[in-house]
Amino acid sequence: MESSAMEENQPFLFESFFNSISLPKLTYHWHVLLLSTLTCNVTVVISRLISSYLFPKTYKNLQGLKRLNWDIHFVRNVYSIACGYFLWDALVSLYHVREFGIGFVLHGACCFGVFLFAYRPFLNYYGAVFLMYEISTPFLNAHWFMDKLGLTGSLPQLINGICLLTSFFCARIIFGFYMSYHTFQSVLQVIDQVPVFLCVIYGIANIILNCLNVFWFIKMIEALLKRFDKTGEKKHHKQHHINDGKSITTPIKSDGKQKKS
Repeated sequence: MESSAMEENQPFLFESFFNSISLPKLTYHWHVLLLSTLTCNVTVVISRLISSYLFPKTYKNLQGLKRLNWDIHFVRNVYSIACGYFLWDALVSLYHVREFGIGFVLHGACCFGVFLFAYRPFLNYYGAVFLMYEISTPFLNAHWFMDKLGLTGSLPQLINGICLLTSFFCARIIFGFYMSYHTFQSVLQVIDQVPVFLCVIYGIANIILNCLNVFWFIKMIEALLKRFDKTGEKKHHKQHHINDGKSITTPIKSDGKQKKS
């Protein structure tokens, strides 16, 4: 009660603006959203400093998109404030859409949208639920870093890959589809009280994200099978780096060791 009274009595910057766009609860948290977005950018700088010191040979040999990809994975390992991260992710993916593809733009935009409108408030309960999707992210980033550190095809990467596929399938496919169903059920129970545009945004976002998760899961399986394929062929083939299912191909030798770029 005291907290609510304080919130009502304290003047808040941009309060009238957020009320006008039907996001009144964002009045108390907009600065956190912007600060977390800024934090992600600062983390990129920190990644460059730390990575150059800890992995001088590997990091300094990365050029262009490969180095950016390293920094992005570093950010993903340390983010903790979802809405600001998804805003940053959407902007970075949009800026590099030619390199990363439209899928990452859609992912960032959809996630940012559904978390942003929670400040109306709307479906707040499901915010924490859908963050469970990220259970697979630490394994995803570890898998990517193992590639860059010369551990491609190693036993640790195999174990990590199994953990990645298991957590991704359980969290994003089984649990994800199950909770999407419950989300739609919750909205349908009060459909006459929910603005149409919110139904459209959350409905489209759920469909897009579930489709992306299925697509990425299939790509992960394909990439992992190729990663540990020991056919002994001497000809060059392509190694697929997993980045939420997106493949970045780089030539490797027949013994599985990545060529120096």
